[in-house]
Amino acid sequence: MSRYRRSAAGAVLLLLTGCGLGGGGTPPAEQAGDSLTVWFPGTNKTEIDLVTGTIVPTFEKETGAKVSVTFLDWPDLSTKLNAAFAAGSAPDVFGHGPAAVADFVKNDRLEPLTAYLAKLGAQDREDLANALPGGQVGGTQYLMPLSMQGNLIAYRAGDFTKAGLDPDKPPATWEALKEVAGKLTERAGGKITHAGLLLPSHPIGRQQTFASLLGSAGGTQLSADGKSAAFASPAGVKALGYFIDAYQGPGAVADQLGGNYQDLPTAQQPLVTGDASMTVLAPQAVQQMVKANAGLDIRVMPVPKFEGAEQGVAVGGAGPGLMINKDSARKELAWKFVSYMISTETSIRYTQGIGAIPARVSAAGSEYVKSSPVIQAFVEQAGHFRPNPNVPGWTQIRDTLSKHLEQALNKKTGAQEALTAAAAEVDTILKSE
Repeated sequence: MSRYRRSAAGAVLLLLTGCGLGGGGTPPAEQAGDSLTVWFPGTNKTEIDLVTGTIVPTFEKETGAKVSVTFLDWPDLSTKLNAAFAAGSAPDVFGHGPAAVADFVKNDRLEPLTAYLAKLGAQDREDLANALPGGQVGGTQYLMPLSMQGNLIAYRAGDFTKAGLDPDKPPATWEALKEVAGKLTERAGGKITHAGLLLPSHPIGRQQTFASLLGSAGGTQLSADGKSAAFASPAGVKALGYFIDAYQGPGAVADQLGGNYQDLPTAQQPLVTGDASMTVLAPQAVQQMVKANAGLDIRVMPVPKFEGAEQGVAVGGAGPGLMINKDSARKELAWKFVSYMISTETSIRYTQGIGAIPARVSAAGSEYVKSSPVIQAFVEQAGHFRPNPNVPGWTQIRDTLSKHLEQALNKKTGAQEALTAAAAEVDTILKSE
């Protein structure tokens, strides 16, 4: 039983705490007239309207503080943050993805949040337990996630029925999944015309696919101390071999190698067009498909594992979150804003507004989750999400691994050869950090 299921009974109590989760900051009366600058990542209009039109005005009314909010395009975020730090004009609070945290820590840009987090109390920390690890570096909390993220396998129930399969009993192992995918795959003249299973194979997607398969086989990407590559292992070879077989050879069940179907518009998604029976997707994409295609029965299956492994793993965990500038002169007010954003009521309002997975376990009892089978499925699997390692240079490590995975997927090198070569380069990167 998942942590979400075990903790749902306590949801009502936590929901009643609402916005009053002050985090032990300075009392509102002492902050009257104070100001705070906050940068959020992304330029999604729905999120901007929610934050600037509802959440921030409510915070200002409760605290008497003034909050200046800026939303920045993801591609520009790091560049503008670095320029602001160099100029001494960086915001008090800023958002980013977990992959960037270790490099900010290395450059001494972040205020440690572990002591602030302790002020929330044991119940709140337990409620956020699934999300918190993704914001930690070396065991210290630096980022407070605003949501969870992760990709699961979505499938067309009608295709299962048509193939004589039970859509109410999706496969529980990767081996069984491949067998089912084979029954769903259609060919014409040896060419796949309908994929049984599409695994993300674009640059970032293939690293995430490999990491999920690797974890499901019992392997890890890096050593426990984060100082060396650990993926060139029997589990790594098994995971990459499965990935290759899905796209190559007479038993292949996938086409579109290297294509990025995940970011296609809803109407062009392979599950909608009928070009595939199973694909790996984020909750927002699945919800949009369900909403736009009422007659199409799309479901989400639990994370599969490899036979003999303890459990299935999917790359995910902490989504983008907020950090506090170490040089901020308003750290207490900054924490008050961060703790307000992760409070029970605000957290649910925020994740519902953007269609994301709630960071809090107790959200399983919220109307938002209970009214959405899609979000419910993702919430129930949140305990299987594992973040990529938070180590300096991670984006370079990720891209290096992805480059070698591409060679193996195109059968230019073997699985072991590709992973061994990638590990050597990754170890060099880790030693230089």
